[in-house]
Amino acid sequence: MSRTLTTTLAWAGDGAAHLRGLMMRMADAAFAAPSLLPGWSRAHVLTHVARNADAMINLLDWARTGVPSPAYASREQRDHDIEVGARRDPSAIRDDVVHSSDRLAVAVRAMPQEAWQARVGGQGGRSFPASDIPWMRAREMWVHSVDLDVGASLADAPAPMLVAVLDDAATTIGASPQCPPLALVATDLDRRWTLGGAGAGSARNSTGESGGSELSAAVEHIPADDVRRVEVRGTAVELATWLLGRSAGRELRAGDGSRLPAPPRWM
Repeated sequence: MSRTLTTTLAWAGDGAAHLRGLMMRMADAAFAAPSLLPGWSRAHVLTHVARNADAMINLLDWARTGVPSPAYASREQRDHDIEVGARRDPSAIRDDVVHSSDRLAVAVRAMPQEAWQARVGGQGGRSFPASDIPWMRAREMWVHSVDLDVGASLADAPAPMLVAVLDDAATTIGASPQCPPLALVATDLDRRWTLGGAGAGSARNSTGESGGSELSAAVEHIPADDVRRVEVRGTAVELATWLLGRSAGRELRAGDGSRLPAPPRWM
């Protein structure tokens, strides 16, 4: 299933509601507990989610008006805002997450159809179409729901969304020079991803068709290469959770019986 603006808007909205529900069930004392992200508490994760909403609003405003408004003033300012915001009372953090999400929904509704094709800036001077923004937000919502470490799983995400996350992560991580040659096989789906080596970042089903996106550069169909790969087998949820660095991959198995290599950091 290809990503479309309609599907990613739905995934982002569902993900925001999912994360909000998890947050509302958290006791005040739980906010200071560690998250799955090193050095961050749950309060850090939730503050980041709120500031990410503001960042997405900035990019939507850029696309709608043509006036450049970067997602963040700087990486240093982003990190400072998260650190300071994480020290607030849980009630303030809850309100911030809810209200920032609501502001983002208003900004989405204000977008003229043609503005979704406008290109906006990202880190490192790279640009991308505004139609990628809902996907970026959806990815943040579902993955950071897991990072709260309150019982959520990527299995909670829509199945096509999970496959899209694997496509995205395989492309990004597979392009890293530090990525070992891997072949990921989803035992519950008819899907295979190759990372590292000559076939970096490709994703195929059993017919040889490559996965892709209508919103960003499609994953190209790359012919099979001669690189010796470690085949890693597991369910799509297990593969995604491991590849994204949210588990040690104890449920996964390497085809040659070797120890699983450590993939580079996703994002």
